[in-house]
Amino acid sequence: MPTIEPFVRWAGGKTWLIPYLHKLIDNIHIEHYHEPFLGGAAIFFSLNLSKLSYLSDSNEQLVNTYIQIRDNPKSVINCFLQFKNNEYEYYRIRDNFEPKTSEEAAAQFIYLNQTSYNGLFRVNKQGKYNVPYGFRTNWHYDTRRISLASEKLKNTKISVGDFEINKYKINKHDLVFLDPPYTVSHNNNGFIEYNKNLFSLDDQKRLSRFIDYIKQKNAYYVLTNAAHEEIKKIFTKEGDRIIKLKRNSLIGGRNASREEIFEYIFTNIPQGEDKNE
Repeated sequence: MPTIEPFVRWAGGKTWLIPYLHKLIDNIHIEHYHEPFLGGAAIFFSLNLSKLSYLSDSNEQLVNTYIQIRDNPKSVINCFLQFKNNEYEYYRIRDNFEPKTSEEAAAQFIYLNQTSYNGLFRVNKQGKYNVPYGFRTNWHYDTRRISLASEKLKNTKISVGDFEINKYKINKHDLVFLDPPYTVSHNNNGFIEYNKNLFSLDDQKRLSRFIDYIKQKNAYYVLTNAAHEEIKKIFTKEGDRIIKLKRNSLIGGRNASREEIFEYIFTNIPQGEDKNE
């Protein structure tokens, strides 16, 4: 299948990385694909994969949404179409709508993601989603995105859990794409305040050991992370490449401005590797 658009908005999404990543992996043979920080899955949706892929995330609501879109897209669409895009309806669905089925929960998740402020996912101490209405009054959601995503997800195993949940499924010539929450800030954009409790520096070090395991299995990895010296120290590995990429980032809300930021790509994919090697 060709590249398709992610069906959710996701902070830190990697749509911008797709052209570069395709060039990076163009000359390697990929057996199975693994993505343990799923988020919006922009990279997965951009790839043409023929074998089973292993997708996972620690966000239970997000994972349920992927599973329902894979298995029950028509039911999700039918539930979703019952929701209206206005402020009153948003807060009713956010605070008072109690899904009776997993499909309804998926439809609610997509609706809130699309109509909330900046598409953020944030919960309070009680685990309740608490992002305010986004006033996207001219917004229209094309439900064909759900149908296309469902087709793309058919040959996947989708799990909820830590990034190591499918560790022992990794084998030679598999590709593992890693896009963890950014623990430290790059260009002072506030990631350290937003994600320090979600994914700590200790988690980053554990992720580095996970990469060592990937390499022991003769599999490939691509890691995206903040362009920060602490991150560089953690993930620099002998024989691997560090690539520094520049991109534009939209910082803030209604009065947002764009600024240039840098991100690191760490990988063990050599330059110009022969696909038939």
